[in-house]
Amino acid sequence: MTSRRLRVLIQHLPPESSTMTALRNALTPEELEAQADEGQPEKGRWSQDQQLLASCYDALRRIEHVLICVNTEKKAAWPARPEPLRRPGAAPKKAKTARLTQSNADRLFSLINGGAA
Repeated sequence: MTSRRLRVLIQHLPPESSTMTALRNALTPEELEAQADEGQPEKGRWSQDQQLLASCYDALRRIEHVLICVNTEKKAAWPARPEPLRRPGAAPKKAKTARLTQSNADRLFSLINGGAA
């Protein structure tokens, strides 16, 4: 078997195969970022029906979130928005951290010391 034949066989493996999963999991964050920037899902490691199924999953989770929010009392805290299912070529989203600015710190200090009125 030639190296060209082996390459062609590997490139045409189904996306859910163990080899393709291992290749996808071995990508560095920079390679994931580059794939996400290219914006070519047709060249991703998932088949089209898997992409469509993931989109349906995300839509169902959003509908469930809206239903929970509508049926939650106004004074109760709403649940966090659902994260979309991670797609190939997209790195997981980083958690946002709130920055405490000087004006926010002054406002917090005044609220703690009874300045809410």
